[in-house]
Amino acid sequence: MSPTAAPRRLRLGMVGGGQGAFIGAVHRIAARLDDDWELVAGALSSDPARARASGTELRIDPERCYSDYREMARAEAERTRHGGDGIDAVAIVTPNHLHFPVACAFIEAGIHVVCDKPLTTSLADAQHLQALVRQHDVRLCLTHNYSGYPLIRAARALVEAGELGEVRIVQVEYAQDWLAQPLEASGQKQAAWRTDPALAGPAGCLGDIGTHAAQLAEFVIGLAPHQLSAELTTFVPGRRVDDHVQVQLRYANGARGLLWASQVATGEENHLRLRVYGTKAALHWDQEQPNALTWQPAGQPAQRLTRGMASLPAMAAAATRTPTGHPEGYLEAFAQLYRDFASDLRDLARPASVPGVDDGVRSLAFVETVLASAAHDGAWTALPRDPS
Repeated sequence: MSPTAAPRRLRLGMVGGGQGAFIGAVHRIAARLDDDWELVAGALSSDPARARASGTELRIDPERCYSDYREMARAEAERTRHGGDGIDAVAIVTPNHLHFPVACAFIEAGIHVVCDKPLTTSLADAQHLQALVRQHDVRLCLTHNYSGYPLIRAARALVEAGELGEVRIVQVEYAQDWLAQPLEASGQKQAAWRTDPALAGPAGCLGDIGTHAAQLAEFVIGLAPHQLSAELTTFVPGRRVDDHVQVQLRYANGARGLLWASQVATGEENHLRLRVYGTKAALHWDQEQPNALTWQPAGQPAQRLTRGMASLPAMAAAATRTPTGHPEGYLEAFAQLYRDFASDLRDLARPASVPGVDDGVRSLAFVETVLASAAHDGAWTALPRDPS
């Protein structure tokens, strides 16, 4: 009996992510890691010369190096209709304000989408994309990459199995310091667009990393807050968006939570940390030490669970690539979303296994509720009921 042929690599396009970009390179590494994807087309810059130069560096056929994402969506959909070699999905790695129009163009062309977070800069736009995804029967993966870590998936499985008991307290924090000084004034590209509300949207730190913290907590505990009280702060003089956010959370089951995120926390690099306390146990995970999870059963010694342990839940094992003791990290977690999304696209009958458009809608509902609460001096404010 001949062995079953491996499925072909899925064809990936990219909008944004050309020369000088940060997150585009991360997406390309993640997509290649498990050999499920090949980059074959791109609108890597709106400048034609820069788009061609970026495409040449990435060995993309010059015929498929576009300077206009709308032309790319049209041409790639046409290739699929007539030649069968158009892209299966597009990765959108632009500044936030372009997520919505670019996603619309590709969804309307019938092309699946991988989109960086936040999904859009407004809840109304996110809900419009949600309707388009359903109308055109395509899939959308939102790259909340921290949900790809094996031990975050282990934590989720333990909570789902009831090992934590009822959730009582949730503490999630995301601290960086790279914007502790007015870096945007120097012309640094990443700082410039992330602090410009016309490009980043009305939420600065909140939209950039606060949304990651909120999604991580929801992913693990399976609960979204129903009320919040928020304070936004801009510490750096002249900055036009928030650079620090603190949010108190109330959950429908009676649990309480606290989320804080900062890009001016001196001495912190990328310190995302989650602590959850239940009636039977507690858990603690730190993104800067991602290969270990502290599990604390009530009245017993704390346990240190490490990635690759045979006793971990199956969903953690499925996201593990190397034996225990061989560190895995950020790129592998990011790659897990690309691996899972490839599996989803190869079997469209299966439920989605990655964060998607509904997560994006809930995230924008969270952002707009935080903004509303902060505008009213931290007034307790209800989140929209099931915005997705």
